[in-house]
Amino acid sequence: MALKVTEAGHGDWAVVRVSGEMDLVTSPALRQQVHDAVAEGRRSLVLDLSDVLFCDSSGVGVLIAARRLIRSCQGRLRLILPAQGAVDGSHVNRVLGALGVRRLFDVYPDVSAAVDDEAEPMSA
Repeated sequence: MALKVTEAGHGDWAVVRVSGEMDLVTSPALRQQVHDAVAEGRRSLVLDLSDVLFCDSSGVGVLIAARRLIRSCQGRLRLILPAQGAVDGSHVNRVLGALGVRRLFDVYPDVSAAVDDEAEPMSA
């Protein structure tokens, strides 16, 4: 299955919607989208991973690299990983939790919460 990556603006936030599978073959598309957003001056980025059906270690690597890149330019990165979904919540949420890196990210349940500067992230 392919990976679909689209971007939309929400005020100061760039919201990148990702759907499909994040694996060795498809993850470079997300990496490029994040790099392009930062190159265009975006420093507040939301990655909506609600529709990601599968994520392997290369996908996790892209998320960690995105976090590192955004932090290096004093930006903000937020992930959307619904707590409830198709089967026991977000696949990406389970993968990040299993690898012990979920705590590295500010996670929100939806776009409206993620772009709200007053909203608190969900607990890990």
